[in-house]
Order: sequence, then C-alpha cells, then structure tokens
Amino acid sequence: MSSKGSVVLAYSGRLDTSCILVWLKEQGYDVTAYLANIGQKEDFQEPGAKKVFIEDVSREFVEFIWLAIRSSTLYEDRYLLGTSLARPCITCKQVEVAQREGAKYVYHGTTGKGNDQVRFELTCYSLGRNDLMEYSKQRGIPIPATPKNPWSMDENLMHISYEAGILENPKNQAPPGLYTKTQDPAKAPNIPDILEIEFRKGVPMKVTNVKDSATLQTALELFMYLNKVEGKHGVGIVIVENRFIGMKSRGIYGAPAGTILYRADVDTKAFTVDREVHKIKQSLGSKFTELVYTGRCPECESVRRCIAKSQERVEGKVQVSVLKGQVYILGRESPLSLYIEELVSRNPIDATRFININSLSKVTAK
Repeated sequence: MSSKGSVVLAYSGRLDTSCILVWLKEQGYDVTAYLANIGQKEDFQEPGAKKVFIEDVSREFVEFIWLAIRSSTLYEDRYLLGTSLARPCITCKQVEVAQREGAKYVYHGTTGKGNDQVRFELTCYSLGRNDLMEYSKQRGIPIPATPKNPWSMDENLMHISYEAGILENPKNQAPPGLYTKTQDPAKAPNIPDILEIEFRKGVPMKVTNVKDSATLQTALELFMYLNKVEGKHGVGIVIVENRFIGMKSRGIYGAPAGTILYRADVDTKAFTVDREVHKIKQSLGSKFTELVYTGRCPECESVRRCIAKSQERVEGKVQVSVLKGQVYILGRESPLSLYIEELVSRNPIDATRFININSLSKVTAK
C-alpha cells in the first residue's frame, strides 16, 4: 500500500491515542508521534511510530499557568482550567514538528465528549469506548484503561482529571485508589503545612514552608513543590461541568498547586487593588476564563493585556495553612497595601457624614 502521507499525532499513550496510532498506520499513513511532557507522570515508552519526538515543555506551561493565576480564572466557580491551559502548549509544539518534518496532517485524540475534538470522532468514536478497548486488545496495544476501570485520565503539571466509566453517574463516589496526584482527603495528614507565598505583579515569586524553612523561587520548581505539599493534604473537586459543545459532564479534578495559588492570589488582590479596578478586573477575568475554555487565542491575548495593567499593584506575602483538602488564609502583608489600620476605627462622625451624603439620592428620588 502506498503511503497516504505523513501525520504528526499528539500522542499521550492512553487508550484513545494508542488506538489512533495503530488505526492510522492501518489506513496507510506514516505516523510521527509527538509527546509533550507538561508535567504528567509517564515513562514515555516507544509507541511504534515511524518517528518519535519527545519534548519537555513544562517550563513554558508554567508561564501559561501564571496567566491564569493573574486572571483568577475559575470556570463555573469550580474548574481551574488545567486541561484548557495545556492545549496551546501542546498544539504549538505539535505544529512546529509538523512544519519541520513537512507533514501533511496533524492528529489528536481527545475524548468524544470533550471540548477539543475536531474530526477523529467521525471514525473512532462511532465505535464507542468499550469497543476501543476491544480493538486495543485484539491488536496488543498496551493501555492503562480496562473494562473494569474504563475512566480516562488527563494529567499535566496543573491538574489531573478522571472521567467516564463508573464516574459517569454523578451519584457514584470516587472508587478507592482513584487519586494519584492528590491524596484522599480522608487519609491526609492531621497536621497542617504552613506556607508563605510571595507575589510580585500577580505572579508567584517565592514559596517558603514555615515548618522546615524549605524555599523555592524558580517557577517550575515552585509549582512542583506546591503540587507535592498540597497534594499530600488532598485536593479533589467533584464537578458537573457545562461543556462548550453543549452537554454536562461529570468528572473528578485535582489541582493542588493551582488551588492554593488561586486562593492566595485572590487574597492579595483584595488587599492591594482598588475596589473599582478590582470590579473591572473581575469582569475581564470572567471573560478571559471563557475565552481560554473555548480556545479563543487571539481574543485571550487582548484581554490578557488589559488584566496585566490591573496586576501592577498585586505584591505581597500571604501565609496559608493546608489541611485535609482545605486552604486557610492565616495572614497577609504588602508594601502596596491599601489597608489603613487607623481608618478601621474611624470617627463615628465621619460615618454619619458619609451616610448623610449618600442619603441625598434617596431624598431626591422622593
């Protein structure tokens, strides 16, 4: 059979891309597998493609995460956009490989109910997930999913998500042994870790563990350390999410470092940013979240520039306690704080004047 052309496949080693790789070869394509290391725990074994490119883009991915932290992205008040943020990193590098290799096509293997799928579902997902596992079994494709545990996992530096199988029923609890990036909160330590997180212009710059004085100051190492510490204390979110393609989806998401940074950053903003500026930033942050979730890159860049201006004063230290899946703010300080202690106990006469002025609109309305 003559080749139908070369394809660069965004390969993860999971059920979907493992089957796609074999299927593409059966259809007569020359497959180049592109594996992006964005912080997931993988052994990156040889997938059987004609060529294999493995690239570590973890440090680039952290920069995407910082954009999300500065913007306070939180989709539907729950989801920190771990998967959404990773996609641009993977796609940009995949296209670079395709251009360098002169490939005719690029392929991905996102799940049929996700937000990223484009064309592969026309063939593969007409089979269904159990049939995909049977397909992999017949062809000897090693995969982590089984008919007993058929959920899919998506892991990167930011988070890990579990979906499908027994998890499709929102009434079902997470089965024992499901958690890998985070500890089951019920089994987490009974003694908290106290962390001090330092921000500059909305970007985390330094983390210090008060207990053992461990200090991290480089972006990737800082984020990995927070994943380790908070993961030990158990952060997992059970959600029902409104997908961009129009359906609700239930999954279990764990984002240890993202959760603690989100909480600490929000607290720092409340301490250092003017109220009206903060309102505008909240509106922009909500729009940025929507654009990231739906993959609207050009618009994201425009909103990001506006948000960056509002972050110039976000500087200071926040001390937090992490225990049993929860993050508690203990204290904060900032050289740019707008909090004026002597005004807290303002003269009652000042308050009366303020009330009288604001009551004028009520009187006029009558």
